[in-house]
Amino acid sequence: MVSSTASVVDPDTPTEFLYWEADGVVWGSYAGDTVTHGRFVGTRDGDQVSIAYAHALKAGGTAGGKSSSRVEAGDDGLLRLVEEFTFDGDDTPHVSVCAEIPD
Repeated sequence: MVSSTASVVDPDTPTEFLYWEADGVVWGSYAGDTVTHGRFVGTRDGDQVSIAYAHALKAGGTAGGKSSSRVEAGDDGLLRLVEEFTFDGDDTPHVSVCAEIPD
């Protein structure tokens, strides 16, 4: 994750996401920054990814919600996800950007 309107992203320990996809279904996990363990599942249709997520917070407690992401290709050929999301119980819209890390 390179930016988020929901929290300050620590550049030394940003939240990192692992994505998998098969037959239009996406799923994965994430951790780092403010999250100890996170999971998500959803679908991809073209350049749109829709997921539901849940995670455990380093500060204690849990959070979950839904998001819709747009997949973009950068000038460097790496992918970026521009994600619009909300937390369950809070309709405040947030935006985050995740960038692919080259192997």
